[in-house]
Amino acid sequence: MEFSHDRSDEILVINASGRVDGSNASDFLDTLQGLFEPGDQQIILDLGGLEYISSAGLRVLLMAAQNLDKDNKSFSICSLTDSVSDVFRISGFDQIIKVFPTVDAAKQG
Repeated sequence: MEFSHDRSDEILVINASGRVDGSNASDFLDTLQGLFEPGDQQIILDLGGLEYISSAGLRVLLMAAQNLDKDNKSFSICSLTDSVSDVFRISGFDQIIKVFPTVDAAKQG
């Protein structure tokens, strides 16, 4: 799993690529939470480079979304690959977490 991020105007965009499964889900959570700063009002997770996500990875996303919601921060996901999009749709996560086609759409979201 690899990460990069960009921050501007209280918007944090995190790019994640690779795979998220039980072997690295806790590292995924630690990395995400380590990037959040108090001034961030909108967090967008760009998963365009993500090849695979397991239920452990979905659990991490749910935990992040719940924690950010408690702090009144916006959290959304964008640029899902077809295989990751299928996992979101089948699991119902597309109904729990806002999903957008692109980063720009998520910023407007």
